[in-house]
Amino acid sequence: MSSPTEVVQQAYAAFGRGDIPAILAALTDDIEWQFHASPATGFPYGGKFTGKKAVETWFATLAQNDDIQQFEPREFLAGPNHVTVLGWERVRPLPDGSPFDSEWVHVFVLKGDKISRWIGTADTAARQAAARPSPKPS
Repeated sequence: MSSPTEVVQQAYAAFGRGDIPAILAALTDDIEWQFHASPATGFPYGGKFTGKKAVETWFATLAQNDDIQQFEPREFLAGPNHVTVLGWERVRPLPDGSPFDSEWVHVFVLKGDKISRWIGTADTAARQAAARPSPKPS
């Protein structure tokens, strides 16, 4: 049996490869997935999602709306069945936003070797500002 930190690190490695099926395989069937951001703040993938199919759609929405240029899980804080990860990313909102940097926090809860709950946060104000196209000079 893998440790919670190893399970989470494997999921991040799959994300880095763009291997969404491997991420989905690491989830329980009844996964609770929540990204704390309102679509009004420029995060069209904010909200709460339940089940693998909903999480697969979440990742597709993420890919359609963000060009993730750098993604770094930096610190893993583990408990017996949970891992909190502190990280950083550089993202360009699609289609024509400006790159921005954001620190983020992800919380994973595990049942055995599977992720049963994920909660994520990021800098919504930075994304909202970056998503606005710059005014064109007249």
